[in-house]
Amino acid sequence: MARDTSPQCKQCRREGQKLFLKGERCLTDKCGVERRAYPPGDHGRGRQKQSEYRVQLREKQKARRYYGVLEGQFRRYYEKASRQPGITGENLLMLLESRLDNVIVRLGFAASRRQARQMVRHGHWHVNGRRVDIPSYQVREGDVISVKTETGAEAIIRDATELTAQVPAWLQADHDGLTAKVLRKPERREITTPVQEPAAPSRSSRSIAGSATRSATPCAASCSPRSPAPRSRAFASRASPTSSRRSRASPRTSPTSS
Repeated sequence: MARDTSPQCKQCRREGQKLFLKGERCLTDKCGVERRAYPPGDHGRGRQKQSEYRVQLREKQKARRYYGVLEGQFRRYYEKASRQPGITGENLLMLLESRLDNVIVRLGFAASRRQARQMVRHGHWHVNGRRVDIPSYQVREGDVISVKTETGAEAIIRDATELTAQVPAWLQADHDGLTAKVLRKPERREITTPVQEPAAPSRSSRSIAGSATRSATPCAASCSPRSPAPRSRAFASRASPTSSRRSRASPRTSPTSS
């Protein structure tokens, strides 16, 4: 299973704001954005050129890094959101928000999405009484989320609940029993992701269109047999001097024998 192993503090510094990728560390003075509030790299402090392409790319990268998905996963989420009725940007955020690892973070059972992803992969969580070890599992209305009995991660989960101030209205959590329930689908006003969704989908659609163009079949002109180019009227009416003289001359007669 592919996952992003790049430095997380550099991702926050690149986006210019906290994405809370390291949980409790992001709330302290050790956060990379607090210590060095400029983009990483040799030219991080230089002047950056502002353009529409840059704004779209940054919003797309911010949404992808915030939820911890790779480029291919994000493209598939966009394709699925574009087929659903409604606004594509809002549909995209709702799909990302309904991931099981993100729901566990929203419930306060994990300090970060990377921690929630690891606990899901290790089989510490059940959905409707069945073990689910897929972080991208899409929760639905009425799903009951519970921790595995006699799990070794109970102490970590209870420590994470102390960092949670409020649970979204579309979720219901029981921090004492470590259970939760999905009441309904999230609405756009309830999603606190620091992303401007009109810019992110437009950048994704451009990347999808570019990949589709590159993977298309060769053009018909190169595949079909070449047909002779039509001659122009002036070229067709023009005859060579030799052929015109031969046509005006009388036909040759063969010499007769005496």
